[in-house]
Amino acid sequence: MKIRGRIFAVDDDELIVTMLARALRSEGYEVHFQTTPQDVVANILSWQPDIVFLDVDLAEEMTGFDILAAIKKEGLEAAVVMLTADDSAESAIKAMKLGAVEYFTKPFNLDEIKIITGNIIENIRRKAEIDYHRKNSCPYFEHGLVGESSLIAEILRKADKLVEAKAETILITGESGSGKEVLARHIHCQRQKAEAVGQGPFFAVNCTALPENLIESELFGHVKGAFTDARSDKKGIFELAAEGTLLLDEIGDMRLDLQSKLLRVLEERKVRRLGGSVDLPVEATVIVTTNKDLKTAAEQGGFRKDLFFRLSAFAVELPPLRERGDDILLLAHHFLRYFANKYLKKGIKGFSDEAERAMMSYDWPGNVRELRNIIERCVVLEEMETITRAHLHLNLAGWAAGELPASSRIILPEEGISLEELEKDLIRQALERTKANQTKAAKLLGISYDTLRYQMKKFDLA
Repeated sequence: MKIRGRIFAVDDDELIVTMLARALRSEGYEVHFQTTPQDVVANILSWQPDIVFLDVDLAEEMTGFDILAAIKKEGLEAAVVMLTADDSAESAIKAMKLGAVEYFTKPFNLDEIKIITGNIIENIRRKAEIDYHRKNSCPYFEHGLVGESSLIAEILRKADKLVEAKAETILITGESGSGKEVLARHIHCQRQKAEAVGQGPFFAVNCTALPENLIESELFGHVKGAFTDARSDKKGIFELAAEGTLLLDEIGDMRLDLQSKLLRVLEERKVRRLGGSVDLPVEATVIVTTNKDLKTAAEQGGFRKDLFFRLSAFAVELPPLRERGDDILLLAHHFLRYFANKYLKKGIKGFSDEAERAMMSYDWPGNVRELRNIIERCVVLEEMETITRAHLHLNLAGWAAGELPASSRIILPEEGISLEELEKDLIRQALERTKANQTKAAKLLGISYDTLRYQMKKFDLA
């Protein structure tokens, strides 16, 4: 049974805490209890619970209110539930003012305790997920894995097998922009449906985006005083992901010392906060992605071999867009419909035959991300019913051989050339040849009028 949460119960009546512990353990919680006030604050802090049940009338020298005030002062984020034989409103108000989230009068109903505990755990996890995404501006999952090619069909079949096998760690490789995070989110959604546990959290961490001095704390969490700026306890993302999914992006760039710690977490399915003394269970599915050749990196010493072998057990490789055939047009039309609806451009209906041929012959070095961005730009800037090849304004360096006539080909000098200066000069020549007629100049260059205006402003030619 998966551990739903960690609970610390404090009551001087051993019968009550044993009964409470038995009931909550049967629901999948890990429970630790104490019947005396001796070192109770230190014990609670070191055990790092999600919920603390506190008896108000524990002892004269240290009441439940004293313990509640002390752990809140220490910055413990755990939810606190007070237990008491005193049903007065004054006592309840005092508990809430000190930071308690619930207040039960003895004798209490165990079924009610179970329901309230489940709600508190769910609220804790939802709040942590929302706070994380608000802080890190995580992009919304706008598009699923779109594609009908045999390559994508095989990848989806493999993903379903991994979900069915309940694989705990999955490696997704592929070029930048090929859709690795999209596939990770697809696996996450399928896993949640298969296990019927609702929509668990999805956390995505870019291993290169976080400062080196913060990534370890971000992943594993820390306890108060673990380092200079650790002013309170903090849960790491491995904890926050709970029964959801944790995506570690660009794993190939992770420091070797962190790779060692990550391997331990993946092997033991436990994590320890920085400065902590307790091993906490890791319940999340861990998906790692990279655009690097990890096997070569491992052979050259840039990546741990033992971690590579651990990750490669369940690996999926995404193909580049240029190898996906008709998926290119399928995706183009998908993005066109999406952005036309988003930007209220219902007048844009589709692509010309020439534009479709151009997209099929283009090399797409930026893969699906590049296609998505180009279609979005066309929808925003153009007002035409049909998007033409000129509107796409693809990078000419990426066209397949034969798309440009030999007479139009520019031979690259040995010493190199400035593309910006070349582009500026061609725009200037077009304007001179058409006597500053911008519509004709745009047609001469094979670009839209709006694109020409943008380029003229960019190069100060307006």
